[in-house]
Amino acid sequence: MGSLSGTAIERAAEVARANADLAERERRLPAETVAALAEAGMFTLCLPTAYDGPGTGPLRMIDAVLEVARADGSAGWCSGIASTTASLAAFLEPDVARKIFTSPATASGGVFAPNGHGVRVGDGYRVTGRWQWGSGTQHCEWIVGGAMCDDDTQRVCFFPAADVDFHDTWHTSGMRGTGSLDISVDDVHVPEDHTIQPGVSGVHVDEPLAHFPNFTLLALGVAATGLGVARRALDELAELAGAKTPQFSSRTLAASGFAQSEFSRAEARWRSARAYLRAEVGDAWEAAVAGESVPVEARVAMRLAAAHAAAESVAAVDAAWTLAGGTAVYDTSVLGRCLRDVHVVTQHIMVAPKLNETLGKYLLGQEFNAAMI
Repeated sequence: MGSLSGTAIERAAEVARANADLAERERRLPAETVAALAEAGMFTLCLPTAYDGPGTGPLRMIDAVLEVARADGSAGWCSGIASTTASLAAFLEPDVARKIFTSPATASGGVFAPNGHGVRVGDGYRVTGRWQWGSGTQHCEWIVGGAMCDDDTQRVCFFPAADVDFHDTWHTSGMRGTGSLDISVDDVHVPEDHTIQPGVSGVHVDEPLAHFPNFTLLALGVAATGLGVARRALDELAELAGAKTPQFSSRTLAASGFAQSEFSRAEARWRSARAYLRAEVGDAWEAAVAGESVPVEARVAMRLAAAHAAAESVAAVDAAWTLAGGTAVYDTSVLGRCLRDVHVVTQHIMVAPKLNETLGKYLLGQEFNAAMI
């Protein structure tokens, strides 16, 4: 069984922080950062213990991703995406899972959305497709892509990285270091046992994380990234406030009553959002550990908390950026990067504001589709 080392995660966070500027310039994580994250097990936080995963639950994933994202939002984002992809190992035949996830350092990633098309051929499918937001795929050994197939099945397909083409499309305002470019395959053969049918395929390992909803895990990783970025922004503002004397003022920013009031509000928003997320996830995880299924009510509660955490992270960063004044507008400003990064978080479909409409339907007793909750 693998294990998560706090020291290794701290080291990975230090490396990610030191390389954050380089990640922005290169629009992907530098090799040194990738190596440190892999060594710390940050790409396989949700890998089943049957395949040497760490054996920790979603709360530990949230904490680990948050810590890395506090150092660099892009590194946290890629860690959460890869770890969620690793959770799919539970749905693969054991020999295939071991082939793909050869060690706790294996990086995988891709896109679940069924933008590809598969044609049934013998024991597998010939798949062609192109997907956006292939976060971190340039450092992955295996890459997933969703496809609608001609036998009326929807499948998530595992492709060796060598079969995937990468397109230089990731020119963005924020999360530049994630390398979330377009990926594509052209008539690639995928054996059936290298595919998963969402909502249909059963698990091959019996452990709590294998029965935890995958879309919820994805949402938690994205929300944790937002919380990490917001924590960094508040930390940066606190450091800046003690040293900066705003123009036309004789006092430091930290001595300003307005700054004190706004900062305390932002800090409260961050702490309450993190606590709310951990509380909902903790309750659901206790049920999973006890061998119970995670009901729709608990899934809705976690998704609501994740969306809330993402939104409150934006509010906290916006407050820190505004309080910093003109210092924050430069490209060299860490607060500027936090602002750009955190606003990308709420564009992810798993925590986007529109999700509240779906969750509101359930909360108000209306017709509700729980397929992606």
